[in-house]
Amino acid sequence: MAVAQAKETVTEARLAGVHLPEGAGWITAAREGALARVRALGLPERRHEYWKFTRPDSLTAPAVPQAALYDDSDEPEMFGDVDRLRLVFVDGVFDPQASDELALEAVRVERLSEAGQRDIHWARDLYGVLEERGQTPVPRTLAALNTALASDGMLIHVTGRAAKPINLIYVHKSDSSDAMLHHLVKLDPGAELTVLEDGPAAARFNKVMEVEVGDGATFHHLRTQGRDHERRAATHVFARLGAQSVFKSFTMTANGVMTRNECVIELTGDDAIAHVAGAAMGDGDFHQDDTVFVTHDAERCESRQVFKKVLRNGAVGVFQGKILVKPGAQKTDGYQISQSLLLDEDSEFLAKPELEIYADDVACSHGSTSGAIDEDALYYLRARGIPKPIATDLLTLSFLAEAVEEIEDEGLRDEINTRLASWLERRRS
Repeated sequence: MAVAQAKETVTEARLAGVHLPEGAGWITAAREGALARVRALGLPERRHEYWKFTRPDSLTAPAVPQAALYDDSDEPEMFGDVDRLRLVFVDGVFDPQASDELALEAVRVERLSEAGQRDIHWARDLYGVLEERGQTPVPRTLAALNTALASDGMLIHVTGRAAKPINLIYVHKSDSSDAMLHHLVKLDPGAELTVLEDGPAAARFNKVMEVEVGDGATFHHLRTQGRDHERRAATHVFARLGAQSVFKSFTMTANGVMTRNECVIELTGDDAIAHVAGAAMGDGDFHQDDTVFVTHDAERCESRQVFKKVLRNGAVGVFQGKILVKPGAQKTDGYQISQSLLLDEDSEFLAKPELEIYADDVACSHGSTSGAIDEDALYYLRARGIPKPIATDLLTLSFLAEAVEEIEDEGLRDEINTRLASWLERRRS
């Protein structure tokens, strides 16, 4: 009884005074269903299995922890050299003046706030659907809270090969902003799109992206999380893959006092491919959590999870990754690796890799390691006249390379390597 009462207190405190955004019947029904899930399952607490390494308090509290703004005027714009469609959000609200026109060949882009007012829209078959499927077997009620309360976001329908990437840019201007965004991406069979994301977004940020990848379609996703160190974020990607489709996602996290990235992927069509990777670099008051759940529910599918974290001065990194192979998902190829480089004795890496297999013709593996800088390699570099701090940075970049190599586009890969090197250089100086 006491446990149930505690759950009710945390959840109801967050929901007190909350009102659902107005919209058409289909989106109102989806929001009401999501709110019912939140009330039934309860918001996350530390006692929950998949939150024992990460305190959710600041993500669920009614009051928003303030986050000081970071002046990045001296830094080059992320993806500034890429020809892209720029869509800018300021503290969780779309800014049409700062954005490009919502027009791109083979792509239809609309705001959730506008599409949600229409009685008929393709989003009615996707909004909240993958999020709801992702609540089993592990509750993800922060995502359900987003489905219920988010009033803005982008709905992206791709009918062919997009002429250029779409860049979602998140600007943080208020030190007490509490932003929720819900994006939908639907790729028709054979379509192709790259989505770029960057920026701190808000003092507290809750984002959901639901991605439907049709048969033979390809979706690339690259995001960077950095700059404002005091920010807090809970992000969720829910993806469903059709036959012979491709989904590849990479996340770079640098700075951030609290970041929880969840990725839930279903491979439902034969010969589908899903790769999820991340590189995190933390210094001091830094807690970064990657939680991934990949379900194989078709034959001859491939999945890869590659996560690397560099931690120092008491920083904490978390990885929770699971591969579930359902009965009949024969010829599954599942790979999972999570590793940390601890640059001092105060930092901590917590890992929970899992395999759950119900098919007998599969090749699945997982591994997790933590370690310090290789002293022999460091000695080798120093013996050739390279100062110790620079040699340490070179070895750090080498450690992160396997994750960064998951980025298919060479230009974007170079951009991420440059940013990682810049972060290390700033810490060195």
